[in-house]
Formats: sequence, structure tokens, C-alpha cells
Amino acid sequence: MHYTILELFALYFYYSFFGWLIETGVASIKNKTYRNRGFVSGPFCLVYGFSGVFMTIFLWDLQKTPLFLFLGTSIVATVIEWITGKVFERLNQERWWDYSDKKWNIDGYICLSYSILWGILGCIAIYWLNDLLVAVFQLLPVFLLRLCIWILVGINILDAIASILTIKHIEKKSSKLIQWNKKLDHWTTGLEKSITSHIQTRIEKAYPDIRAEKQSTTTEEKLSIQEFIWLFILGAFLGDIVETIFCRVTTGIWMSRSSLVWGPFSIVWGLALALVTALLYKNKDKSDSYLFVMGTFLGGAYEYICSVFTEIVFGKIFWDYSHIPFNLGGRINLLYCFFWGIAAVVWFKLLYPLFHTLIEKIIKTFGKWLTILLFVFMLADISVSIFALLRYDAREHGQKPQKQWEQQIDAHFPDERMQRIYPNAK
Repeated sequence: MHYTILELFALYFYYSFFGWLIETGVASIKNKTYRNRGFVSGPFCLVYGFSGVFMTIFLWDLQKTPLFLFLGTSIVATVIEWITGKVFERLNQERWWDYSDKKWNIDGYICLSYSILWGILGCIAIYWLNDLLVAVFQLLPVFLLRLCIWILVGINILDAIASILTIKHIEKKSSKLIQWNKKLDHWTTGLEKSITSHIQTRIEKAYPDIRAEKQSTTTEEKLSIQEFIWLFILGAFLGDIVETIFCRVTTGIWMSRSSLVWGPFSIVWGLALALVTALLYKNKDKSDSYLFVMGTFLGGAYEYICSVFTEIVFGKIFWDYSHIPFNLGGRINLLYCFFWGIAAVVWFKLLYPLFHTLIEKIIKTFGKWLTILLFVFMLADISVSIFALLRYDAREHGQKPQKQWEQQIDAHFPDERMQRIYPNAK
């Protein structure tokens, strides 16, 4: 991946605009009237921009194998679409689109036909379109391109905030017109009302089916922030223990599997456990086959992305499956993807009810202060680990410490200690 940050931002806004053209064009033709299908009011579908840049960054090493690139772009785009649907549903407890009438759909948010389409578009973008667009961007003066990017960033941030606030304050009354919360009316000014009223009207026209089904909003259907933090911490701890024992059984030696410099914590496992619980929380009672399929795809995509991310940021590869059959660039393999699927079933059907009860007791006994204390510790641990890994990679490239923090890191986390914590890093 050889693009600069500025070029990635330019690609982001191009693909956002391109996605808006596709969505708006198809919706307008289908409904025989103009429909602005963007989440924001401007001519941008931000999820397209995010998906395009995300695939450019994380799937660059699949270009040598067209089939793998197609599978990778299909899976990543599908996962992003599914997560986006879940996030939008969380905003106001309603569906923004529904593929339930299409064959081979999962949860009504994704389906096979669109996954294939996203895979084709992703391949076209990575193989040809990215380089062509970057060549065009390079024809502009750097200061002009940078100015345009900053202006677009500012406009889209304000636009997105206005859209989110609007959606969060939309309430449904019967099955008729959407009305505003009376409390909102009390403090909003005329200009604010005008802006939010415009956004509300646009969203209603763009997504007429958004009002089709209103779902209950009981707190039992939502994962609390405190529980999310505890799942992350407990998942990171137990994940490290499980991996350490697994390595002992399979290799006959004890080795550190921790992601952090302080304590036995595996961030990959902790974040995976918390995220999958948040994403599948409302679907936790579905069939084992559903949880297995979702766990397999989500786990495989997540592990691949983590592998690329750590290599780009820290210059290290923390695991390599090249020796295992049916692997993808050594980053994931089919067998371990199945393990993710099995883990999802075991987690939701057997373990999560126990963890949920335990976490509730902890929160009830100690309140929020213990949660805050552990969360701050984990943030500090993650921050120090990042700096230690950055210096570990810098020392490997012969870079001497220049700043005081670099000297402190080198003194407390020399190569010998880092090799013990991260024995498989290369």
C-alpha cells in the first residue's frame, strides 16, 4: 500500500460521491422521483468511501491472487454493510433497508447477490481505479488538494452530526408522520428547527421503508457500556490464558501470548469478544447454524484486519499460518475461521449467560468506579505497549532514541524483554 494520507482522503471522498451517485440513481429510477439516498445531506454515501479506503489499506497484499482479492473484498464489504445496518438500527431502533425478500440473505441486512457485486466493484477499485484516481489527484497543486480535503472534512463532520442528532430525536407516532420530541422543540432555535426539519424530510423520502417496523427499545436488548468494557477486559485475560495453554499443548513449550507489556491480556481476543457480543446481542438466541456462520465470517475478517493493521502500524507480524492448508496470505486459515464460528456458538449458548450474571454482580457490588479504574489501567497498558512496539521496530532499523520518552521506553523495554513478551513477532 503506497498511498499517502492525503491521497487516501481524496479516495474516500471520491468513493463516497460515487456511491451516492449509484444509490441515488437506482432509488430515483426505481421510485420515478428524485431520492437523495445519502445518510448525510450532501452528495456523499460515507459508507462507500469508508469501504473503499478500508479495502485499499487492508487488502493490498491480495492483489497477486484475483480469486482471493475477490473473496476478500466481498467479505469485507459485506461485513461493513451488515455492521452499518446494525449501527443505524441502534440509532433509532428501525431498519434502513431490508433484503429479507432476496435469496441467501442473512439477517435481512446482507445477501449473496450484493456481496458478489461488492466483490466485483472492490476488485475494480483496487486493480485499476485507485491508481487512475491518484494520478488525477496528483495533477492538482498539493495546497489546493489539501484545502479541498479539509473543507470537505469539515462539511461532512457537521453534516453527519446534524443527521445523527436528527435521527436520535425522531419518534414514531402510530404509523403516520414522524414528530419531534417536545423537549427538543423547547430549546431549539428557528434555524436549528429548519435544518433538522429538512434532514428529517429528506430521510423520510430517501428511506420510505424506515417506518415499516418499529422495534421495542427495552434496555434488555442493548449491551451497556459497562458490560462492554468488562467483556473486553475478561475476554482479553481469558483469551491470553487459552492461547498460552493451546501453545503449550501443541508445541510443548510455554510462551507469552500477550498483546500488552503489563499483564496477561490479548487485545485481539478481548476486542473480538466485546464486539461480537455487541453486534450479535439481539440475535444471541438464534439458531446454532446462524451463530456459526456469522462467527466464521466475522472472526475471519476481524483476524485478517488485525494482522494487516499490526504489520502496517508496528512493522511486525504476530502470527503466520502459511504452514496451515487453506490459508490466506498466512493471516487467516479456514480451520481457524471455523474455530471462530464454533466459539461464537459456545459463547452465546453456554458462556455468555454466566458472564452476564457475573458482570452484573460485579457492577452492582462495586458500582462504576471499579469499571473506570480498570478501563483507565487498560488504556495506559495499551498506550505504553504501542510506544514499546514502535521503539522495538525502530531499534531493529537502527534508529537511536532522540526524545526523552524514547530513552525511557528503551530503558524499561529493551529487546530482550520485548522478545519474551512477543516471541512470535517478526
